[in-house]
Amino acid sequence: MSSFKSDFLNVLQTRGFIHQISDAAGLDALAAKGEATAYVGYDCTAPSLHIGNYLTMMMLYWLQQSGNKPITLMGGGTTMVGDPSGKDESRALRSVAEIEANKASIRGVFAKVLRYGEGATDAVMLDNAEWLTKLNWIEMLRDIGRHFSVNRMLTMDSVRLRLEREQEMSFIEFNYMVCQAYDFVELARRAGCRLQMGGSDQWGNIVNGVDLGRRMGTPQLFALTTPLLTTASGDKMGKTAKGAIWLNADECSPYDFWQYWRNAEDADVGKFLKLFTILPMSEIAKLEALRDTEINEAKKVLATEATALLHGRDAAEAAAETARRTFEEGALAENLPTVILARSELEAGLSVLNALVRTELVASNGEARRQIRAGGVRVNDTVVSDERLMLTRADLVEGVIKLSLGRKRHVLLKPF
Repeated sequence: MSSFKSDFLNVLQTRGFIHQISDAAGLDALAAKGEATAYVGYDCTAPSLHIGNYLTMMMLYWLQQSGNKPITLMGGGTTMVGDPSGKDESRALRSVAEIEANKASIRGVFAKVLRYGEGATDAVMLDNAEWLTKLNWIEMLRDIGRHFSVNRMLTMDSVRLRLEREQEMSFIEFNYMVCQAYDFVELARRAGCRLQMGGSDQWGNIVNGVDLGRRMGTPQLFALTTPLLTTASGDKMGKTAKGAIWLNADECSPYDFWQYWRNAEDADVGKFLKLFTILPMSEIAKLEALRDTEINEAKKVLATEATALLHGRDAAEAAAETARRTFEEGALAENLPTVILARSELEAGLSVLNALVRTELVASNGEARRQIRAGGVRVNDTVVSDERLMLTRADLVEGVIKLSLGRKRHVLLKPF
């Protein structure tokens, strides 16, 4: 049972969002009074955010629902520097034009989850380029840099791990934590922000901001991080053989987004329902209790609810209907032959050539190549053009992969 007084921390704890809090009692008291203005920073390194960002957006959602105020901070300034956290090598520096284009592409996704406006609990969007790009170098060193210990900075994971591996870290990357810490101070002054949230890999950077605020005279600041999620099989969440699962519909269609959740591992369904949907905990408990083939119904609910929150209810239900029509009325209703294979084979990657031979759709790899070049092979009704294609768990739809040769020969691949 939760020991918190505030709805905000109660919800976060119950749903599994909390990894670390700098001062749980102090933050709890602030949130209980509806005075916890909080922010998450989003650097503009790509035209779209991904599922890892969706997790922190959900934290801001519950903050707003509990009567507190969220801030989404666009990293127009920090993207120019590049966050070294979790990286083995320096990020490529992006041009101002590229950063601005990414920023414009990213902005729209937040309004799908958060309510923006002028009210006390309405979300606001700010951009740290507004203050970081105006800092005078000498004044920054005297007024901000003097509060940082290089000895301590060298112990931060983002720096220490790079040095231990004898991998180069540029001076500009070394300053990223200074920029992020100063963001916290600036937001405290401009917007009364008292809390910064992020993934657990940001803990050191966030705590630096808490400490800098204390040294520069802000009210007490707080840090809260969420666990970095992996799937039950140990994979980094949101990563597939086809790449990251993006939040923008032009990067990842609502149907593909729906399918990602539908293909979740059985052991992950309850966790994902808590983190990525707004279903009541009582309903989640019922879905989480389903076993064997019934767990597929829970996966469909997860897929539809997670997609509805981001892309809208109509798009989510359309994706669900497309999957049902294609694989229940189509492939499965045709009573197609099924070939069973070990799940580990898909996790390692199964070549489409091997799959065609295994299913006896062709007699040899050579014939498989000829059929692909002629446009006669389809995976899940999509024509295969690359004979080097690898089939993975990401290709599962309704728990199977539909492999077709020509118009009339179809086989289902089903992992166990």
